[in-house]
Amino acid sequence: RQMCESHAYLRTGDQEELFFENVDRVEPQEDGGVMLENIFGQRKMIRARIKELALVDHKIILEEIE
Repeated sequence: RQMCESHAYLRTGDQEELFFENVDRVEPQEDGGVMLENIFGQRKMIRARIKELALVDHKIILEEIE
């Protein structure tokens, strides 16, 4: 069975920086943020919006909200 988790990247302009690896769950939050959980149960919150999901490439592209 192939692993299908993705990595989350934070996009700033034309640059993408790895934010969180092995993401298994993405939950939009009521305050406008996003909660990410990886396959190990670790969680990260970020005030960002989902800019793009590149499913074939297993990438979640986020853009920070001010």
